[in-house]
Amino acid sequence: MRTITSAGGHEETVTVRRSESADARGIDGLIGALALAVFGRVDIIHLLEKANLAVTLANEKDDILGHASFFDHPVGHVVDQTQWEPFLHKHFSAETCTPLNTLFLHIFVAPPEFAAASVKEIMRAVFNAIAELESICLVSPYVGPLEPALGEVFEPLQRLTDPGPQCSAFICHRREHCPKLHARPARVEDHDDIMRIFAEQAKCLSVMERPHFLAELVEAQNEKNHAAVCESDGVTVGFISFTSDVDVKLLNGNFELSEFDGLYKRVEPAAQSDSRESQTSDPQQEETQKPNAVCIQYFIMDKNYETRSVDFIPYIFNLFPDLDVCIISVPSPSPEIPLLQSFLRLPPRASSSLPRELYVLHRDGLRSVEVRPAVAADRPAVSDLVKDLRLSESLLQDLDRFYESRRDPDGAALQAFVAQLQTRVVGLLILRDEQDIEYICAHYNIENFIYFSHHRREELAQIRHFVLKRSFQHFSKHLFKEALRLAGRSCLFLRIYPSHHSQENSCVHRLDSVLGCAVPVRPRRQIVYPLEELGINGPSRQITEDQAPFALSLISRKLTMEPKVPVQARVVVVGASDTALSFLEVLCFCPHLSFNNLTLVSTHGFPGDFDFEDVGFLSTSHAYSSRDLAQLSLRSCVTEVTGKMVGINRKSKHVLVSGGVQVPYDHLVLCTGLQYQAPGPTGLDLNQSRSRGPAPSNLFTLNDLYDCAAARRWLCANFVELEDDAIVYGSGLDVFTAVETLLSLGVRGTRIHLVVPPPEADAPCFGDPVVEKAVATALEKAEVQVHRDRLLAQMNDGGPPDPLTSVSFTSDAEPLLLQCGVFINLSNKGVDHDAFRSINKSFLVFDSRLVINATFHTSDPAIYGAGPLTKFSRRYYADEWSHANFSSKEVGRDLAAALLPLLDPTLELAAEPPPELDRLVPLYKQAKIQGGKLPGGFHFLHVSKPSATNPTAPPVQHLQDGDIVTGRAETGNYFCVRLDCYDLVETLTCLSLKPLPFSNYPSLFGKHQQLLGQLSSRYRQGLIQDLYSFFRQSWCLAVYHDRFSDFEEELQQITSNAETEDDRFKDAETRASLRSSAVRYLTYNRNLLPMFAGPGQL
Repeated sequence: MRTITSAGGHEETVTVRRSESADARGIDGLIGALALAVFGRVDIIHLLEKANLAVTLANEKDDILGHASFFDHPVGHVVDQTQWEPFLHKHFSAETCTPLNTLFLHIFVAPPEFAAASVKEIMRAVFNAIAELESICLVSPYVGPLEPALGEVFEPLQRLTDPGPQCSAFICHRREHCPKLHARPARVEDHDDIMRIFAEQAKCLSVMERPHFLAELVEAQNEKNHAAVCESDGVTVGFISFTSDVDVKLLNGNFELSEFDGLYKRVEPAAQSDSRESQTSDPQQEETQKPNAVCIQYFIMDKNYETRSVDFIPYIFNLFPDLDVCIISVPSPSPEIPLLQSFLRLPPRASSSLPRELYVLHRDGLRSVEVRPAVAADRPAVSDLVKDLRLSESLLQDLDRFYESRRDPDGAALQAFVAQLQTRVVGLLILRDEQDIEYICAHYNIENFIYFSHHRREELAQIRHFVLKRSFQHFSKHLFKEALRLAGRSCLFLRIYPSHHSQENSCVHRLDSVLGCAVPVRPRRQIVYPLEELGINGPSRQITEDQAPFALSLISRKLTMEPKVPVQARVVVVGASDTALSFLEVLCFCPHLSFNNLTLVSTHGFPGDFDFEDVGFLSTSHAYSSRDLAQLSLRSCVTEVTGKMVGINRKSKHVLVSGGVQVPYDHLVLCTGLQYQAPGPTGLDLNQSRSRGPAPSNLFTLNDLYDCAAARRWLCANFVELEDDAIVYGSGLDVFTAVETLLSLGVRGTRIHLVVPPPEADAPCFGDPVVEKAVATALEKAEVQVHRDRLLAQMNDGGPPDPLTSVSFTSDAEPLLLQCGVFINLSNKGVDHDAFRSINKSFLVFDSRLVINATFHTSDPAIYGAGPLTKFSRRYYADEWSHANFSSKEVGRDLAAALLPLLDPTLELAAEPPPELDRLVPLYKQAKIQGGKLPGGFHFLHVSKPSATNPTAPPVQHLQDGDIVTGRAETGNYFCVRLDCYDLVETLTCLSLKPLPFSNYPSLFGKHQQLLGQLSSRYRQGLIQDLYSFFRQSWCLAVYHDRFSDFEEELQQITSNAETEDDRFKDAETRASLRSSAVRYLTYNRNLLPMFAGPGQL
């Protein structure tokens, strides 16, 4: 916060922030005659959308006291935006202006009384925010004097040609508003000034406890050790100490430094002066190496000058002219200081135990990089640049196509640009026309970041290839900014395909460099359309065509000057459950954050590239399909550690993973879920059964897609064609989907034994007795033998365990002995043994589940728990509720919301609630979803509201009047909708022989029956004979739309205070507002809802 003073002496406390679209009306109201005379007429919304940098000066009431928009090219049509640099150098004395260090003012407005103060504050803030910016130019085709406020900060550029172009040119220099700092050697007399800076920053307490340390450090300077201070107007504002005595061997052992030659420099052996000695010297004498790095040891800067920290770096390199690399090592975690924005972060090796982050800057990184269109002469240099990259051949093919025809084989235009340091090519960017705009708009939420209507189709391009030498990674944003300008583009899209996919032929090196400049774009939930029934009223083919799934990131002009906030905290997530994936999704899709240390520890890493529907055996929650995961591309942001958690060291804060890998953490999130356990015969201690060695080769305990895929491969190779019997042991929905998978593989029902242990609670696994009866009938028809209330007693009669040939079961009746060719275990669902042992040995509170409080905390403040693994502490007296009762995706999102204030420095930490308020557990509202393919070929879907677990209470009796049922289970068209007492949909059950539109039906949950076409009344009138057909009608597609919930909220705001009479709104204005809102919704989403007629179409 700063204070400015108006011409009349009135003071206002103000902040300079980035402009938002909501500012447009206020900015437009400030445009007066003086602004029109300089800048001409402007479209403010268009200006805010296309500006590289737009800032607003606002007071404490958020009233706008000034606005300025800056572009990377001059205003109007004075000169083509690609040619401004030679134009300016030819006609004006502006030889120091380059695309890297210059911006152009396109509009400035302010209230007249604050104009002078506002423009100075805005210029100061802009120069302060952009370290490389040296000049702001104002080049206007409207020749005339500047308004007085601008005249105070801009000076005319000297003309070099006469007569010159019909325009006026002015310049504003950094030195007038935020000058570079002067660096010099530190002296002992600087001690008190330096200690003042340390005293202002609480994080430097260790230095304050040793008051003479700095004086000793300054006095100890020598050839290898130096200390320096930075001054502004003679006042010391910063201190730095650095040394060339670097333990390069230690750094190489903990960080990957090969791209910097291991921080070594090759040194030619000294020439031998004696010719005879020269003759006897070893001709194979090797080059020697010496360290090539200087290390920053201590650094501190006055907070008001932090953005000028980089002014120290040239001074350091000047003192060590023979060293090329500057490094700085900082504790992990620690917030990233502005000094590090020019440095490259090097991730630690997997085996590193050093709790520090390493940042590196090459001497070349201080030089200016030129971006220009590629020419044929660049081909050898580019080939050498990319020779070691995996997809270099694809890149060179596209580069050759650019040289030959400027188009790819599909006819899309190509553009290529190189980044050049003096005469050396250090980077390459190849763009391709984006030809799938309709598909992208329909499948991704790009309008979260851009107003699509302000971007012409030819302004949108796709990043085909990107390569930039490691030493110049901090120039990535400049490369994209220049490419956008030179190519005449406004947005670039990056598609990230799964690594195994044939479409993955874009050479992007390194991906993290691009993602650091781009924002991730969320995929949109898709409507499953009845295209045959819609005919010409359906969406266009470009929208509904089936494309390979990809994750999408976006770079726009304004994002090229909007830095992300790096988050260095080490967040380790254990388990690849739905809860964990939802948590990681929220973190990875924070557009303003860049997480450098997200890690997932899981037995098989991220879920595979196939779905439960394809592999079978287990039911699904429909939370994340393989397509969903491909569109999220969490692998791009999260480090995978494959293995099981076998220990937690709370003191040293690391997780021990099978194989001996240690994963350090600052925040540990346990989301392992529950797993089926290896079966143990009756009376046998499970710990003993685990210690008896590996499981038999034909016994499969299935917990995830990898287990299911392995079982499927084994069955196809070793069982299906034989005559042995299969035993499926367990209870719940999964055993029935497993039986159906065996039947679908061609295993006869007479070979399948379904053994169900006694139920632990009276809870039907289908949620509907009609479905349960239909499945029982299907099992009987398929001749599957079902044995209920049986407990596993013995395997192989106590003989050798592998292979498993016979299994005994006990019951209240006679024992059961079955011959066994394969045993599929889906029993004893609980906490994984290794996870339990890790939790128990680390002394976290465990009470049949990991105990947490209402905010996900365990007994260790650095360890969190979520999902079915957990239960709430008994002090809440809510044993009937746990995360297992709710949607795992919703729980994961809430977990992310709880942790983000600790990770995001732009958020304020929420105040701790008073102890008396911490008495309630959180309850969630989204539906729980189960689905799978059941015996008989039935496709099953059950959507229900969260409900408490209370095995001692009698089951809830639902009124039959609340059930809307069509079809019969036997005929494969059963559909049941259950309404609650408020006529809201609380349960949907589908059992169909035809595939179900799984993404559509969950959208019906929680909707009022009146919203669903007067569902209840029309059903009672006998007008609805088939709910499948009813919910395929065109009107219902609007309800399935992913933005329908936003539309509902808008309607609720309109009607919140409106009065009704006979279910109609009395106020005509309210009715008109409702109609207008509906028309806007349908018009705005017409690409996905073309079946609705708009205004003027009837």
